[in-house]
Amino acid sequence: MPEAKILIVDDDTDFVFVTKTVLKQNGYEVVSAGTGNQGMTMLARENPQLVILDVIMASVLDGFTMSRRMAEDPAFKDIPIIMVTSVANTDYSTLFPADETANISAFLTKPIKPADLIEKVQEILSKKAK
Repeated sequence: MPEAKILIVDDDTDFVFVTKTVLKQNGYEVVSAGTGNQGMTMLARENPQLVILDVIMASVLDGFTMSRRMAEDPAFKDIPIIMVTSVANTDYSTLFPADETANISAFLTKPIKPADLIEKVQEILSKKAK
């Protein structure tokens, strides 16, 4: 059985490259986008089982905007999201709207250790499969 397809939505090309490499080495199919709008297009085109989504891209809350759009769309509302950010432990963290986190399965802070990423991906996908 082929592993799950994962969509990475992040404007940091280095993060995308490293994350794609780690996921592919662990048997996952990976596609990516650089903004929330591109991410929504890729969702429709690629039908991923999981989204790894940055918070700050084209705008400060671009990732949260995409997660809200996913939650409001019946086609995407059940796709789990791992939200990643490098600002969770900074003053910007107060910008994260609490009501926007309902459909987010996990938050990970950059830089992410490869083992931690794979563990979280496997945990979320195994819950989804049940």
